[in-house]
Amino acid sequence: MQQQLIAFATLAVLLTMLPGIDTAQILRSVTLHGPRTAYATLMGIMAGVWVWGAAAAVGVSAILLTSAKLYRGFLLASSAYLLYLGIKMILDSRKIHSDSSDATATPSKTGWREFMRAFMVTFSNPKNGAFYVAVLPQFLPHTMPALAGGLLLSTIHNAIGFAWFSMMIWGTNVARDFFNRPRVRVVMERISGLALIGFGIRMAVEAKNA
Repeated sequence: MQQQLIAFATLAVLLTMLPGIDTAQILRSVTLHGPRTAYATLMGIMAGVWVWGAAAAVGVSAILLTSAKLYRGFLLASSAYLLYLGIKMILDSRKIHSDSSDATATPSKTGWREFMRAFMVTFSNPKNGAFYVAVLPQFLPHTMPALAGGLLLSTIHNAIGFAWFSMMIWGTNVARDFFNRPRVRVVMERISGLALIGFGIRMAVEAKNA
């Protein structure tokens, strides 16, 4: 069992360090709102990972991936959501100016909004389900119920993600004064929006070819 967990943790480290949509979300959150909100974003990502880990363990994501129509529909819905978020970010960036920091929004509201956004982006990405369906069976501890094993593995994945993204959050926060300049904030918001649009288009292409 210990060897299985170490092997899974090694794989999770490599996947966590690979730049992707999670990295884009964290960088956007810390530069625009600071560490507190960035951790809310991170918690949203982790919640999505737990859901996928549990779903894969009980076979829900396996059902999704074995049905071509269901998988294609999920991809299209995910693509539409990412495109919506990306376009909204770009449009909202036009409202950013020198006095438009989040002073009108309480930290709790901003944190909850970013948590839900990150959770939905993570949950709506079927690649997370594909990953857990592909790797979970070979790493699940045989001495534990499937659901408990899935939650254990996703918790290991989340612990690694928490450590990695914490370094990213505090490292980026050092230069936050620079990133807080209105012009830089506009650029960051638009880059983040374009990144989400890119991921959404890629999902739509995959749905077409699925």
